[in-house]
Amino acid sequence: MKALILVGGFGTRLRPLTLSVPKPLVDFANKPMILHQIEALKAIGVTEVVLAINYQPKIMQNFLKEFEKKLDIKITCSQETEPLGTAGPLALARDILRDDSGEPFFVLNSDVICDYPLKEMILFHKSHGGEASIMVTKVDEPSKYGVVVMEEATGRVEKFVEKPKVFVGNKINAGIYLLNPSVLDRIQLRPTSIEKEVFPSIAAEKQLHAMVLPGFWMDIGQPRDYITGLRLYLDSLRKISSPDLAVGHHILGNVLIDESAVIGDGCLIGPDVAIGPGCVIESGVRLSRCSIMRGVRVKNHACISSSIVGWHSTVGRWARVENMSILGEDVHVGDEVYSNGGVVLPHKEIKSSILEPEIVM
Repeated sequence: MKALILVGGFGTRLRPLTLSVPKPLVDFANKPMILHQIEALKAIGVTEVVLAINYQPKIMQNFLKEFEKKLDIKITCSQETEPLGTAGPLALARDILRDDSGEPFFVLNSDVICDYPLKEMILFHKSHGGEASIMVTKVDEPSKYGVVVMEEATGRVEKFVEKPKVFVGNKINAGIYLLNPSVLDRIQLRPTSIEKEVFPSIAAEKQLHAMVLPGFWMDIGQPRDYITGLRLYLDSLRKISSPDLAVGHHILGNVLIDESAVIGDGCLIGPDVAIGPGCVIESGVRLSRCSIMRGVRVKNHACISSSIVGWHSTVGRWARVENMSILGEDVHVGDEVYSNGGVVLPHKEIKSSILEPEIVM
């Protein structure tokens, strides 16, 4: 089987992290976002992953060469010269995706984090015999999204309603699809939306079915959702009693700590924290609901909550970083400095407090 991951876009919502690396390579739970998806695809027998990219292709290609070897899976880049939307990239990669086997192929949005029930999706797709399957997830506020209206008993999709004013359903597109190769014939090589142009025409022919996603789901393409996604992901590890979760008297709730990280005395860490490789957390530090990326040093008695600290940054003694503060790569927060929602671009030194949420250039 093959799969295509949509990784186009400039990652503007996750700046300043995406000023250092393309969004799919931003760490989530101590590994690049896209690796969660590639590993899930490999686990169910996908042999080739196509990445539809239009931004920083060289960085992506160099990174993926390394993981091609590690995971023993073929990774191909299909590069757009102009943004092609969510369907155009399939037309661009048509010759790679289509082969003699006639097997369906997966399409994933690179921002999506979930349990990836891909094996179940293959069985669902075979059972209904239609041309395409999409994964849907239930949400509390469907009026914010495009809602998928479907026949409950069979999963057949009837129509799509964009941001409905009156309740028509609570299921939205989860950004994971399984498509027969014949779908490729429906798509022209031009900027096209799979959600607004391709799927409605397949649904009109009663060939589109939706499977309700079991477990958690999150689009982690912006900081607040990234932090929520981390909580949901760590909670899913707890449910399967994952040995990866940290234990100890200084751990509160679900915490992921890379084995190479050093933790000082008297710290309190958690809930919902990821600490990456090579980090040094000095004594008396308090961490909660945050992501601490590779090579970060957090000095004595600092406090970080509801924030993301980018690679190789430093947080000074008795400093406080909170309220969705996002520190880019190589940011240095001084001793006793307070950041209330500061978004700090890479390679900066912060010597005075950020009292209101602002972008520090």
